[in-house]
Amino acid sequence: MNANTICELARLTISGGLPFPEIVGRLIAEGVEYYHVDYVRLQFAFYGADGGVVVAPLTIEGLPEVASQLDGPQLRAAILDSQQNSQPFFRFSERAMEAGVQAYYVFLRGKRVSYLGRNGDCHVEWFPGAQHKDE
Repeated sequence: MNANTICELARLTISGGLPFPEIVGRLIAEGVEYYHVDYVRLQFAFYGADGGVVVAPLTIEGLPEVASQLDGPQLRAAILDSQQNSQPFFRFSERAMEAGVQAYYVFLRGKRVSYLGRNGDCHVEWFPGAQHKDE
């Protein structure tokens, strides 16, 4: 993993400088296996299949506090808006935090995202079109 490239992709995620599917493709090409978005620490952490880790700041001004309870319907509405309407990352982040998301993991190989609330609640969202077995 090239740390400079990964940090630039994090910056482009925040700014909306590239379409998200292209960012995902570039992360995979860089060897990123999964990444963590932490709204409490305001940072990204990218994990490579080789064991490497790259940390980048999540620099969005004016984000709300993370709500105390995870609101599944509110979170799903924010996710759907991003998938269908290319909602900007900063707006998704605001809505996710208002829905009680303190952090989430994006598993690129596993094609799913695990959203975590402050009480240990979890919501798993599969990538659009991903094949998975019912849990």
